[in-house]
Amino acid sequence: MLGTFATLTVLTLFGAREGAPTPWLGLVVALIVGMVFCGVLNVLAERLAYRRLRNAPRLAPLISAIGVSFIYINIGLFWRGPAPVLYPDILPRFDFLAGIVGPQSLIRFGVRDLFVVGLAVPLMLGLAWVIKNTTMGKAMRAVAQDREMAVQLGIDVDRIISFTFLLGGMLAGAAALMYGLYNNNTNFVLGFTAGLKAFTAAVLGGVGNVTGAALGGFLLGVLGSLTVTYVGAGWENVGVFGILVLVLVFRPTGLLGEETPEGK
Repeated sequence: MLGTFATLTVLTLFGAREGAPTPWLGLVVALIVGMVFCGVLNVLAERLAYRRLRNAPRLAPLISAIGVSFIYINIGLFWRGPAPVLYPDILPRFDFLAGIVGPQSLIRFGVRDLFVVGLAVPLMLGLAWVIKNTTMGKAMRAVAQDREMAVQLGIDVDRIISFTFLLGGMLAGAAALMYGLYNNNTNFVLGFTAGLKAFTAAVLGGVGNVTGAALGGFLLGVLGSLTVTYVGAGWENVGVFGILVLVLVFRPTGLLGEETPEGK
């Protein structure tokens, strides 16, 4: 949510408005600003709200996270107000597949879809590469698997966790720009609903599995679109969270998840 507000501010400074030529330089600057802004915000939240609760019972960090969420919501409310905020409709409106592969109402793939895929896929592949092939990524996996053993091996756990929060925040900043340009709107409670769907996608695909999270997000998107088309927009969240309940009941590890040492 705060990322959409930050990127919208940058695009406004570059004169982005409906009907005007697409300010590609403004999009690049907005992407960088959004990623840096959200990354720093996430690191600050980790440093101020979560680090002191590292060894506390699991309920304490959860309550702290809810508190941080309410703080961010009220910052957004003060920043842009309670009314929905329009995002400039600056991407060309052109559908490549509408009416060619199937009915226009069912199969659509246009410039804005291409923009989202063209940005999201490289980011996902880059994240997977960082986790699997870099020193920081290997340290992240070690800390996630056994934090006490990682400390014994000389890994700076606080530094690794801060880096993880930085990485997650930067990806949220990029997602903010994609969301705003695709939906042409934002609001001060966007982060709450988007967070629930992101959590559902992670659980559906398998928590800790980047490929699984991407698969889960894709399946939820398809399910949501089909629900809106055939049942109605009011039932979208019912279908999404119904799937979450079924996955948690019949396959708690997710579609591509594996049993962890703690879960055995």
